[in-house]
Amino acid sequence: MSDNSKDVMAIVDLFEQSDWDELHIELDGLHLFLSRNADARLSSGLGGAPAVAAPAAAAAPAPAVAAAAPAAPAATPMASAEPASGGAIPANWVAVTAPNLGTFYRSPKPGAAPFVEIGQVVTENTEICLLEVMKLFTAVQAGVAGKVVQVCVNDADMVEHGQPLFYVEKA
Repeated sequence: MSDNSKDVMAIVDLFEQSDWDELHIELDGLHLFLSRNADARLSSGLGGAPAVAAPAAAAAPAPAVAAAAPAAPAATPMASAEPASGGAIPANWVAVTAPNLGTFYRSPKPGAAPFVEIGQVVTENTEICLLEVMKLFTAVQAGVAGKVVQVCVNDADMVEHGQPLFYVEKA
């Protein structure tokens, strides 16, 4: 068994021991997507094909172990935050916050339509954006049902853990 195969198996073992729902790694020609959902498809551009591990060339360095889980961030009313209009937040608006730090992306790939637009109705499980850290993408879910009323961050901006990304008017 090659070193790369051992690395992939070690990552699979770590995934199985974790409480993560999905893991996506792209490193030096290696594309690894693991999911606990057998029907899952990688939405960030591998053509919707079933996810498989494609070992990198033997000369490639060992992939770094990192975690990515679609996050349903704490969707809680943010009484102290203010919307872009500068006024107080209505009581039925809920902030969808960043589950971790990273680069915020509104769409699955450059040039593609955003995951959600202002005025769009979302469910708790609707993917609304991606956060990227070191080429590792975390799909962020709305965590609340309602209508998107504000986008708080510009595409490709760095965000911090807990920073409001969107406001959703609860249904």
